[in-house]
Amino acid sequence: MREVRVQEAVGMTLCHDITEIVRGKTKGARFRKGDVIRIEDIPVLLKLGKEHLYVWEDDARMLHENDAAVILRDLCQNEYMEATAPKEGKIELKATVDGVFEVRADALDAVNDIDDVMIATLAQHYPVKAGAKLAGMRVIPLVIEKAVMEQVQKAAGEDPLLRLLPYRKMKVGVVTTGSEVFHGRIKDTFTPVLDGKLRAFGLRVDEHRLSDDGTEHTRAAIAELLSLGMDMVLCTGGMSVDPDDRTPAAIKATGARVVTYGAPVLPGAMFMLAYHEEGARRVPIMGLPGCVMYSPATIFDIVLPRVIAGSEWTKKEIRQLGIGGLCMECKVCHYPVCPFGK
Repeated sequence: MREVRVQEAVGMTLCHDITEIVRGKTKGARFRKGDVIRIEDIPVLLKLGKEHLYVWEDDARMLHENDAAVILRDLCQNEYMEATAPKEGKIELKATVDGVFEVRADALDAVNDIDDVMIATLAQHYPVKAGAKLAGMRVIPLVIEKAVMEQVQKAAGEDPLLRLLPYRKMKVGVVTTGSEVFHGRIKDTFTPVLDGKLRAFGLRVDEHRLSDDGTEHTRAAIAELLSLGMDMVLCTGGMSVDPDDRTPAAIKATGARVVTYGAPVLPGAMFMLAYHEEGARRVPIMGLPGCVMYSPATIFDIVLPRVIAGSEWTKKEIRQLGIGGLCMECKVCHYPVCPFGK
């Protein structure tokens, strides 16, 4: 690659895309890598502000930006992802299914620590729809040394940097606790909210049980749903510190492994997550505080996508939600396109 004046470039091969931007109308490549410059191109290039161009000269030590972007793509791409063609040195990856996006964060950070290379992605564990952008990648200069890209490959390791976990089909059981609902004194308005949230993922409430405030009664209802083959059990009500709120004790009494009771998230501090494990079968059980019924976005909306995708939560991950765990309670909720839970 060498630099020449535009007027001297006729007949030479352009080795980079040249972008034209017309405010409010267009942004795209007016000239592309590989174009042979013609005499009639000179005034157009000058109007684009180009008085000098890079033209191609073979150098066995160097890679063009498009070829380097392909290497970055191969380090990132995994199942359920499709890649765009290189454009102006950049490649993007898009989702082919709905699911939860995950990144090998340490490896990606090691790659981005290398000069002249960049990969930008969505937030860790971000819920995506098919067709959504997942990542974009490129090198900074027009050409880059092959040795640098070999260093990048070593830093990335053998496994893809990115993965997309598709949402699973699951049978969901709900236990509604509270003597006021159990005895018919008030209508259960919590379960319809859960059903609506589940249907956004192609699921529904498959089984529903009512329980009074007794620990044993609630435990037995959860156990019955587990015996019926539910893949997820949601318990509503009874999650606060009142003497009649005994849902956490009932969940523990099933023998489930408790990940957390309490989360540094508002709304949703009184949330509980446990896993009932029997052989290879692992069923998530959640205790949901009342805020899930009336707030548009809560701890439940943060946790649910990963549960459906089969990505298990740890106590440390729940704890780390504290930074970004305060909902701004906007008049119009845009979750998950907001800082909440990120």
